[in-house]
Amino acid sequence: MFNIGIGEILIVLLVAFVIVGPDDLPRVARWLGRQFRKLRTLVRDFKAETGWDEVEKEVRGIQKDVRETVRELDVSADLRDAAKDVKGEIEGVSRDVKTDLRDLDREAQSELKSLDEDVRAATGPANDAEDKP
Repeated sequence: MFNIGIGEILIVLLVAFVIVGPDDLPRVARWLGRQFRKLRTLVRDFKAETGWDEVEKEVRGIQKDVRETVRELDVSADLRDAAKDVKGEIEGVSRDVKTDLRDLDREAQSELKSLDEDVRAATGPANDAEDKP
């Protein structure tokens, strides 16, 4: 509640011991305890009479609802998943295109070789005559 550590409590007790004195310190501590109890009772009664407890509970419920709504509306995870899917699809298409290009290159090389052989075969005797002067 007050976020007071042991060090702070020891300092307060030391100051109280010096100010009040060792004889009156227990009586002062009892009096302070009674006063804090009365204050706590007054605060509790005030909250009950004004309906502050219900307002506080309602505000906490609204905070919880807002947090859940924000969490539900957070689309960053969905966007990351979609980006990952798109990236996978693009990589797959890229691999397919590269494979198709390699196959087309092989087919073209094969066709060129075949055409070259056909041309050489068709022009073979004529080329032999031209090669001999």
